[in-house]
Amino acid sequence: MSETAKHRLVRMLVILFLQILVCNNMHVFGYASPLLLVYMTMKCHRGSSRESMLLWGFVLGLVFDIFSNTMGKGMAVCTLLAMMQPYLLRLFSPSESVDMLVPSFKSMGLDRYLYYAFANVFIFHLAFYFLEDFSFNHFKTMMNGTFAGSITAFVFIIIADVLIPKDKNID
Repeated sequence: MSETAKHRLVRMLVILFLQILVCNNMHVFGYASPLLLVYMTMKCHRGSSRESMLLWGFVLGLVFDIFSNTMGKGMAVCTLLAMMQPYLLRLFSPSESVDMLVPSFKSMGLDRYLYYAFANVFIFHLAFYFLEDFSFNHFKTMMNGTFAGSITAFVFIIIADVLIPKDKNID
């Protein structure tokens, strides 16, 4: 098993542990739970193959669905974000950046990284809560869940990026 796969596996297990045991029991403003699963796909480097990104997203979502009883919503949204990640990274990363760019404050700059992180988090939560309601009849509830979950998850992700030592931020 390569070092990249080991780092991703450890990251996936830690994220799933925090998500299932901590975040699934939080309800922000009574509407939403922050979904930290987005951090897994968000931190994959630019040179990752499309197949590996989709596989990691699929497995992450599947394990989340099994333990959270979300009936495929996590798997669908994780796979969707894994499919969109190269485009989001290309949109927000500096044009002169290297192929193996790992998204971080240092590699992208503060403003670009914050936009990139929030775009990932918002798309993830919007898709998840849309699949949960699957109707525009509860549009206000869907948007409240999306915004409450997005803001909380965004804050947690920024805190995690600050607290994780830079040498451990390898992908």
